[in-house]
Amino acid sequence: MLDVLVVGGGNAALCAALSAREAGASVLLLEAAPREWRGGNSAHTRNIRCMHDAPQDVLVDAYPEEEYWQDLLTVTGGLTDERLARIAIRASSTCRDWMRGHGVRFQPSLSGALHTARTNAFFMGGGKALVNAYHRSAQRMGVAVRYDAPVDRLALRDGRFEASFVGGERIEARACVLAAGGFESDLDWLREAWGRNERGEWPAENFLIRGTRYNRGTVLRFMLDAGADSVGDPTQAHMVAIDARAPLYDGGICTRIDCVSLGVVVNREAARFHDEGEDFWPKRYAIWGRLVAQQPGQIAWSVIDAKALGRFMPPVFPGVRAGSIAELARALGLDEAAFVRTIGEYNAACRPGSFDHTRLDDCRTEGLAPPKSHWALPIDTPPFHGYALRPGVTFTYLGLRVDERAAVHFGGEPSANLFAAGEMMAGNVLGQGYTAGVGMAIGTAFGRIAGERAAAASRAQRGPAARRTTATPPGRATPADTEASDAA
Repeated sequence: MLDVLVVGGGNAALCAALSAREAGASVLLLEAAPREWRGGNSAHTRNIRCMHDAPQDVLVDAYPEEEYWQDLLTVTGGLTDERLARIAIRASSTCRDWMRGHGVRFQPSLSGALHTARTNAFFMGGGKALVNAYHRSAQRMGVAVRYDAPVDRLALRDGRFEASFVGGERIEARACVLAAGGFESDLDWLREAWGRNERGEWPAENFLIRGTRYNRGTVLRFMLDAGADSVGDPTQAHMVAIDARAPLYDGGICTRIDCVSLGVVVNREAARFHDEGEDFWPKRYAIWGRLVAQQPGQIAWSVIDAKALGRFMPPVFPGVRAGSIAELARALGLDEAAFVRTIGEYNAACRPGSFDHTRLDDCRTEGLAPPKSHWALPIDTPPFHGYALRPGVTFTYLGLRVDERAAVHFGGEPSANLFAAGEMMAGNVLGQGYTAGVGMAIGTAFGRIAGERAAAASRAQRGPAARRTTATPPGRATPADTEASDAA
């Protein structure tokens, strides 16, 4: 019988598969997507947030545990399990050597990705390169992989895993890791979760999905219906303000609009609705999707002038350009008088200071509601640019409750052989909010834990006399390894 079955195909699933194989288990990974779309949301990532007490390779200065924890505490508003959060934080300090051992390469913080050189390690080639590196390592080590293999249900008995089903096919294993993501690409589920707002709108009908179209939450729904303990609010998600022209699925990083802190954001009534400069962008960018979702029509516009150009990562689509504020209002379809008034009031409220986008500077507004706390420069230098924004959902936070061993819980009791990692359990750490790179930290930490624990559970079932097989080290393939990969 197979030792460990991994359900999912992203970072957490691959980390679990590799770790279980390193521990001597036979491993099969079931990826719902076809090969060309493998990797789930991880293919769209670009970095991981890492704790470190001193400069390390691509990371400068220090980012100690307590600062990392306080950053997470701030963005979640305290809706986090500190024990599990600190496991992920501490694991992030040592994971890069393990990742390099499986072919992942890093590079310094990208130009335009402000404030991340100290906190985030970027993947050379982005998330797609990371996924491909892990698959090459999995192939060398003899991890079997099947594509176009969506799991739709499990066989469970008293909280124990017995088998999964891909259509009518039953696949048994001694232990299982669930890493199949959230439900963000199930538009009906999103609509059900968000419901109708006070204006009679169905907000989710205007959402775009930044990530994979294959995260439909099928396994998550089955587990919740089967009595697994849940965690998280179904309306909470990693939700970013993205270009309204982005595709419905798989827009990824390039659709994000990163100039919010350098200008102002207005809604359909041409009114500002939040402090654009309250904190550094990597700590606050993920609140803007939810803010836009709360606006009429779930749409807003980010507005900048020529002074902001070159200070942010440019989006894939050019913005609407105009030579005057009035002309920009007409081009954006906003009420001209209201828009001119909003910009004029903002400009008049800006107080002189020393502008510095690399720190929390003293350029702020005075007597304006909502205020702009930092980086408040008048929007007065043509050409002016406007970018239409929609809520872009990355992944949802409703998930399975786990413990420090990544074990799935039923009625408060941990399963002996069923584990979860990645977005399926990220809600234990992320009750709300987000800070750049923390999702990959959670997935990497708990993916490795889940894989190791699943391998241990498998050994326990085989009995004390069972011989522990030795996994082939990364980089060294055997004929059996190649056969397993080819068969996948």
